[in-house]
Amino acid sequence: MSEQDGRMRVIDSHLHLWDPQVLEYTWLEGPYDFRFAETELEHARLTGVAEEKAVFVQAETAEDRFLDEVRWVAGMAEQVGVVGIVAGMRLDRGVDTTTHLDELAAEPLVVGVRHNLQDDDDGLAMSTAFVTGTREVAARGWTFDACIRASQLPDIARLAGAIPDLRMVLDHLGKPAVGTADAVRTPSVEWVRDLDELSRHPNVFCKLSGLPAESAGNWTRAQLEPFLDVAADTFGVERLMWGSDWPVSVIGPAEPGDPYAPEDGSATYQPTARTRWLDLVVTWAEARGHDVDAILWANAERFYGTDGPRVEEVAPRRGILRWLRGE
Repeated sequence: MSEQDGRMRVIDSHLHLWDPQVLEYTWLEGPYDFRFAETELEHARLTGVAEEKAVFVQAETAEDRFLDEVRWVAGMAEQVGVVGIVAGMRLDRGVDTTTHLDELAAEPLVVGVRHNLQDDDDGLAMSTAFVTGTREVAARGWTFDACIRASQLPDIARLAGAIPDLRMVLDHLGKPAVGTADAVRTPSVEWVRDLDELSRHPNVFCKLSGLPAESAGNWTRAQLEPFLDVAADTFGVERLMWGSDWPVSVIGPAEPGDPYAPEDGSATYQPTARTRWLDLVVTWAEARGHDVDAILWANAERFYGTDGPRVEEVAPRRGILRWLRGE
């Protein structure tokens, strides 16, 4: 992996878990529509790492199951190494938002919330209801994960300005258009400009995550490093954190030698993609002289405050691995 191989400690700042047999998800289809939890994660552990922990980020279960999702993940947190939970949330629901926040306060692993904005109309983040709900998040000392499209970056910058004490992290670098390994795109002028504007707010961090998914699972180091450079130049290394976006970012063309590769060439699970994304970020950081431990561990720990309690595990269930084997 790198000269630090075997000595690195990693907090995966963006880990998803889901089970369609336990909770409802309207967006799962194809190779995503299987269980990804304890057993599957165990087979996707990072190689060459001395210590591995993770922050679970809500996986967009049905809105009325957000609290159930928190409790489901808490039940396996010790087993899978989850040290913090970013809970699903609708921040524009008025009294219902306050009630939900009160319920989440009883869950000790909750460190923040995410209202998934990427499919909402532009401008929602600056609506009165949303700003009011987000102020309540800040008042409780929790963080806010901003999952948006690149066109929504100006809205999030305005939100950061309106609530300067809110600790916010931008998921997936704001989902810029990165192309693929076969059709490379360079960082757009608009994305660079808007990312720079957002980075001027000192309580906003940025996750080095999600770019493999934006590449439809077909990516290379040369293709994606320019986007990492922009993030480092704007936010500074002290506000960057690595995230795998597992399993969203491990679906794509079959990896070389995959015995379960679909005959029709369709997208499938990529068993080594989580470690490959870590390798890319570590190699990039070392080549630039960046603080690797800050990106992989210290910044996420500082942002999320992940020195929390552990809870009991739950029994394993059927998942993607059995599907790949045809069981």
